[in-house]
Amino acid sequence: MKFDWLIVGAGFTGAVLAERIASQLDQKVLVVDVRDHIGGNAYDYYDEHGVLVHKYGPHIFHTNSRKVWDYLSQFTEWRPYHHRVLASVEGKLVPVPFNLNSLYALFPPKYAERLEEKLICTYGFGVKVPILRLREAEDKELRFLADYIYKNIFYGYTLKQWELKPEELDPSVTGRVPVYISRDDRYFQDTYQGMPKHGYTVMFQRMLAHKNIKVLLNTDFREVENEVHFNRMIYTGPIDAFFDYTYGPLPYRSLRFEFEYKTLARFQKVGQVNYPSEHNYTRITEFKHLTGQKHHGTTVAIEYPQAHIPGKTIPYYPIPKEENRILYELYKKETQNLGRRVFFAGRLADYKYYNMDQAVGRALMLFGEISKL
Repeated sequence: MKFDWLIVGAGFTGAVLAERIASQLDQKVLVVDVRDHIGGNAYDYYDEHGVLVHKYGPHIFHTNSRKVWDYLSQFTEWRPYHHRVLASVEGKLVPVPFNLNSLYALFPPKYAERLEEKLICTYGFGVKVPILRLREAEDKELRFLADYIYKNIFYGYTLKQWELKPEELDPSVTGRVPVYISRDDRYFQDTYQGMPKHGYTVMFQRMLAHKNIKVLLNTDFREVENEVHFNRMIYTGPIDAFFDYTYGPLPYRSLRFEFEYKTLARFQKVGQVNYPSEHNYTRITEFKHLTGQKHHGTTVAIEYPQAHIPGKTIPYYPIPKEENRILYELYKKETQNLGRRVFFAGRLADYKYYNMDQAVGRALMLFGEISKL
């Protein structure tokens, strides 16, 4: 068969580009994915008990981009959902990101009030302060607070998640969960927040249900690149794998999930509870909070970070360190030798952590370039 495009990967990046090319340029697209499903890490399904779960961990959609929201709204209705997270700290469950409500949950009222006044006076209300910046505060009590938060919320979680101390990571990582000088308990403050009403997989099915798109699963693109005729390729997989690890593998962190079904209507108060210091897992997600599903039982996912082994585990998180960026740049330079026949985009191809909306935005931007070819 003949195709205008071969797209490797059926996650957000690949699916968006396939849909745009097929519907807007009226060109034929073959999408291949090594997995047995579409949707990438956002794939969801009904487990054996009939509970809708996210196979690769919780995916909560949020964005400030009207363009991204409107684009995806063509393929799904939305269930309004504001994600809330609690962290187990010294036997108490407190809101994270750490905020003013967390202060009063952990400290005596008068002391919490004094700390609140100092935080607002120093940084302002409604401000998000990275924990490493807060640890540099001149005020002695604010430094105490920063050290307390660092020790009880950041340090243990980061060590489990990355096997690195917070100081060893790029500031973009530690800045993702700042101290929030507010009483807003929502994990995200984006303008648009919600969950696909019928799940992510249904949304992806609608995106790829176009006469110009053919999807081939359980297939490594190497198996078909010499068997089918195509003009150009979009590659969303690991960039180091594309070049056969010429410069060595790019480091990633991976995850392992244990799913447990409970004969309870609800297992925990919110969708996600973090365990920064206790246990060897990082968090427990209860999916019914996210999906709003009505069911007599509930399923939770217990999340264990682990090292990534190429070919054996799934690469989830690029590790943002300078030496890894330098290694990635070697691979990126190799892409220049391919001209405009192969395009690289996505979390694995760009070796960059993207939220879902960022992956969609990146794909839409690339489509803008492609449409001018």
